[in-house]
Amino acid sequence: MAPIHPESGAGQFYDMSPPKRLGRGRHAIVFECRDPSGRIYAMKLFKQDSRDRIRRELEIFQYLENGPNIIKFIDAVQGEEGSDIGIVLEYVDNIDFRTLYPRFNDLDIRYYTRELLKALDFAHSQGVMHRDVRPHNVVIDHENRKLRLIGWSSADFYRPDEDLDVCVGLWKAPELLLNYERYDFSIDMWCFGAMLAAMIFRKEPFFLGVSRIDQLKQIAEVLGTDKLYRFVNEYDLELDDEELEALGQHHEQAWTDFINSDNERLVSDEALSLIDQLLRFDPKASIILRGLGGSISNVYF
Repeated sequence: MAPIHPESGAGQFYDMSPPKRLGRGRHAIVFECRDPSGRIYAMKLFKQDSRDRIRRELEIFQYLENGPNIIKFIDAVQGEEGSDIGIVLEYVDNIDFRTLYPRFNDLDIRYYTRELLKALDFAHSQGVMHRDVRPHNVVIDHENRKLRLIGWSSADFYRPDEDLDVCVGLWKAPELLLNYERYDFSIDMWCFGAMLAAMIFRKEPFFLGVSRIDQLKQIAEVLGTDKLYRFVNEYDLELDDEELEALGQHHEQAWTDFINSDNERLVSDEALSLIDQLLRFDPKASIILRGLGGSISNVYF
């Protein structure tokens, strides 16, 4: 495959044979590839109807260049017949989170979640919301203690007082499940909190619903429906009678209720406090990342 942009490596070709798939998303498939010197990269091949998404991701990468723990953009390429369009990225020798996370000890979780926060802190400082923070988009080379945040095709720029497209997925923050369109960086912090809770309590994912309303119900069963309905009323959101019936009534659970013999060695007062500050219905009441020494407590780290 030859590069689209000569300034990003004129004459460079990338070999993807034999094909080795590294991952798949809604809009692209990622393969391992090599340059003529044999160096390994990740090739993200997009579907043909994704040109606008590609342009936006390339624009996002311009703003995130050299950001800590953000996957590095290498090149943009196109097949010789113009059929395939791809982005060449830094390669990380990742271990699937379903295999890796159960091996983590307390110090591992503290280290990697701080590394993830560094990436989010930088992105937010550049006005970028990731909008799809979840284990699938966090790759870790555990041997070299290297973490990278990937999956920037869903990212967007924060524009105050402007309605934004609502992203999809079971890792959505509550305001997105309720179709609130004027969200902000707090959606990333909710997802970070859900990841932290899943690691600490060894419950992956921490909230798992089979539909939008069922996902909201799973959250309400932990945080309580009183707080949910207070949030709905304050933000002038809507739930119809069928949705209200499906949600039911639930009391708030204590975070200590999730401690058991399998996870107790990972739980600390600082971890529970941080989870509590992150997982809240009202985004104004949750932590917004403004530097690791700012509004987010660094006691846990």
